[in-house]
Amino acid sequence: MKKVSFFKKLTQIVRLKCPECGEGNVFRKNKDSINFFPEMIETCEHCHHHYDREPGYFLGAMYASYGLAVFEGLSTFLLVYFFLPNISTFMTALIPAVVILLLSGMNYKMGRVIWMNLFPR
Repeated sequence: MKKVSFFKKLTQIVRLKCPECGEGNVFRKNKDSINFFPEMIETCEHCHHHYDREPGYFLGAMYASYGLAVFEGLSTFLLVYFFLPNISTFMTALIPAVVILLLSGMNYKMGRVIWMNLFPR
């Protein structure tokens, strides 16, 4: 594996690209309106890097996904709390929960790509 700068690696993670070559997509583009769950590609179409290495490999990706959700929820709470001071306590709690729920699909994908980049072959 070649040495890649931090910002280039961060760009690859955000764009959900292969951790090995940075070119291939990790997830299929779902054009089907019925199936909205993210579907992971088994190998990179450019470098043929195999993403799933062993059963339970992506179990740790839940920690990355959880960290993203905590960051999003806390950021949203602070924005609501400081910029909308007259809003009710219920809404102050509900808005971050809705944001976390809306971003859960992205967190799932990002968590897996982050995990693959943290623990390469």
